[in-house]
Amino acid sequence: MPKQTPLYALHRAAGARMVDFGGWDMPVNYGSQIDEHHAVRTDAGMFDVSHMRVVDLEGAGARDFLRYLLANNVDRLKSPGKALYSCLLKPDGTVLDDLIVYLLADDFFRIIVNAGTADNDIAWFRERLAERSPGVKLTPRADLAIIAVQGPNAARYLPQALPSASSAVSSLKPFNAMLIDGPGELMIARTGYTGEDGFEVVLPVSEAPELWNRLREAGVPPCGLGARDTLRLEAGMNLYGQDMDETVTPLESGLSWTVDLSSPRDFIGKAALAGRATPYRQLVGLVLLDKGGVLRAHQVVHTAHGDGEVTSGTFSPTLNQSIALARVPGPVAPGDTVKVVVRDRELTARVVRPPFVRNGKVLTGSAA
Repeated sequence: MPKQTPLYALHRAAGARMVDFGGWDMPVNYGSQIDEHHAVRTDAGMFDVSHMRVVDLEGAGARDFLRYLLANNVDRLKSPGKALYSCLLKPDGTVLDDLIVYLLADDFFRIIVNAGTADNDIAWFRERLAERSPGVKLTPRADLAIIAVQGPNAARYLPQALPSASSAVSSLKPFNAMLIDGPGELMIARTGYTGEDGFEVVLPVSEAPELWNRLREAGVPPCGLGARDTLRLEAGMNLYGQDMDETVTPLESGLSWTVDLSSPRDFIGKAALAGRATPYRQLVGLVLLDKGGVLRAHQVVHTAHGDGEVTSGTFSPTLNQSIALARVPGPVAPGDTVKVVVRDRELTARVVRPPFVRNGKVLTGSAA
């Protein structure tokens, strides 16, 4: 039976359509998915992301452990509040998960991992800690919920609903976080998964319903997984389980920038990736040029070098045409055209460099 977030009853009361996502009963939309999408692009919207797992890592060896655990270099976190996006890799260089790690204080890191992989991630952390850093304390935080407030006006709405966040909202730079005074334990991070400005509020489970209601009273509409998916795809952001998983490496997933092969430190998967400097496949963006179809996951992509596959596809409300991420044999370059098999028809798509949309601005040429 799917698990429920602390906001489940509010979603039901609001008439949300619920689906099983990563083992959680989550809202896919509350009404018009397209209206929810446009609300975030033009104003603000809020998402229940309490299905994602907060994990705290504390102790004198925490930084050294993360140096070894993550493909990105945690030494880039030089001052409290800084955040880092990274992949968690297996020894063969394939992707166990992607995550964000925050430095909150000396020897105190907070990691947020995906819902569907959380239990496996925590088991992986514990096994590696036992092998390498038994003195470091690992604490999964089931007592914390997460609400994301996203959109160009998020910084105006959040302090109305949470006055104690006013200083954090006004001072935080993108990809930074701050611990602030209550109610309860609060972390405000200027991060998100939509390609717009916004914040993720980590707060006690008991306080989440009140904040959600206050945000609604302030004029922030609730948005579901459907809008979250179209927003993140327009922003060129990978979804674990679709655009990368345990069968592919970050180098094949558009995430080479998250892999630190240049520093002398060792990390899990480094040796395997060092031998794959030129991956056979690459992740590219596609914009459908022909009418009469929508790009969807698992569709075959014909290129001059062989066949690839759409990993994520949708109709883009902002571009008013279909877009996708696809893993294809290389090399292909922006401006090239490929054929995608859509319902037994070969439709033409143009290769582009993601993101498609960022901060409300279309970054790829539209064929519409």
